[in-house]
Amino acid sequence: MARAEPPAATFERRVLRSAAEHHYLRVRLELPDGGARPSVAQFKQLVVSALRELHGEVGAALPVDVLTYEEKTLSAILRVISSGVVKLWSALTLLGVYQNRRCAFRVLQTSPFLLALSGNSRELVLD
Repeated sequence: MARAEPPAATFERRVLRSAAEHHYLRVRLELPDGGARPSVAQFKQLVVSALRELHGEVGAALPVDVLTYEEKTLSAILRVISSGVVKLWSALTLLGVYQNRRCAFRVLQTSPFLLALSGNSRELVLD
């Protein structure tokens, strides 16, 4: 009598992607030498030039919005489509020069939800 083979196990790979249309990044520009601080328009141009430098014209065409910008702290909240968050993050990380001076972008927080950037649990003070 022939022995019955057990049915082969089938595996299905499921990759869940965020359904969010946009991603939000809280970033800070660090200028170690001090000097002139960029305005909001110059800050946006710096972000676009970082994208262009790393990813070419296709990267520069990525829709990025500056939702808030604090000139005093050089920090901003950026909105980008979810499919472009890696391009934006890499371009900002690799940018090293602003107006012939050294600079660095620090990505402080990132989330598909804008509300998540409203507070930082590391800076939370409980009474």
